[in-house]
Amino acid sequence: MTAPDTAVLLCNLGTPDAPTTPAVRRYLSQFLHDPRVVEIPRVIWCPILHGIILRTRPAQSARRYASIWTPEGSPLTVWSDKQAKLLAGYLGERGHRVTVRFAMRYGNPSIPSVLGELKAGGARRVLVLPMYPQYCAATTASTADAVNAWAKQERALPELRFVNRFHDDPRYIDALAKRLSDHWMTHGRGERLVMSFHGMPKRTRDLGDPYFDECMETARLVAARADVKPEQLVVTFQSRLGRAEWLQPYTEPTLVKLAKQGVKKVDVMCPGFVADNLETLEEIAQEARDAFLKAGGTDFNYVPCLNDQHEWMAALAALALRHLQGWDTQVPASTPRP
Repeated sequence: MTAPDTAVLLCNLGTPDAPTTPAVRRYLSQFLHDPRVVEIPRVIWCPILHGIILRTRPAQSARRYASIWTPEGSPLTVWSDKQAKLLAGYLGERGHRVTVRFAMRYGNPSIPSVLGELKAGGARRVLVLPMYPQYCAATTASTADAVNAWAKQERALPELRFVNRFHDDPRYIDALAKRLSDHWMTHGRGERLVMSFHGMPKRTRDLGDPYFDECMETARLVAARADVKPEQLVVTFQSRLGRAEWLQPYTEPTLVKLAKQGVKKVDVMCPGFVADNLETLEEIAQEARDAFLKAGGTDFNYVPCLNDQHEWMAALAALALRHLQGWDTQVPASTPRP
């Protein structure tokens, strides 16, 4: 049987190849050189990046990565690989013959390398599916930049489609609500549910980026679906970098404030990430947890990302099939399915 001529490419942010200073320096250099990520004039930013940040931050970040690294590698790589394999299976069970691969915007496997492999393997159509539910120029549009940069170097292009967002997709919302209900069945329900999204500079919203509004809409929909009262929900933003004002409220200071106000038990989830990674496993489940407990809280429960949850994988399959419409991926009735 010939290889499928249609492919789905799941794209995530990226991770260093190892929890070492040199590997993290290479990763951060690529990440922080992206003008979508840091919107500061290059003549100002590059001396800061090379003179300060890439000299000091890699060793610190390497220690953070080491605290969450697994025998199989980076958690984000492990989960991304598993999601790609599961999605291929879910699509196959629904009668569709599609190649599914994953790639990273920064680090390996890179978007250009995987697109090249898909083309060499016979893919004539590729659906690019960034794993960012909420659209953001620094993530979603940057993924498109990488795809377009690869395409610019190719003469014979496959047909390309691109998924922009799925922040309000009902099955994605249902999967998050199910993750919450399963967590509460095991750990009980906290006094507050904190939904922490990755932060962005405030000026990005002022310039028209829809990210903030889409985060708030996701939080509203999940809270309604999971029967979380407005006074129980707190939406925050994490991973601030630099001195500029970012989207607020900030996650860790908010958790400290809640503890000092007498809130003893909180549940924290990160709906903007579909796979656990450094920002969830270390920044939230370790650092934010420690800050909350030191401030007087007694019970901090981190709700894992969707990862390989069945409801999420079924939602991802439905999302992919919706965007694959019109492309002939259906296995003929007389053909045995793999």
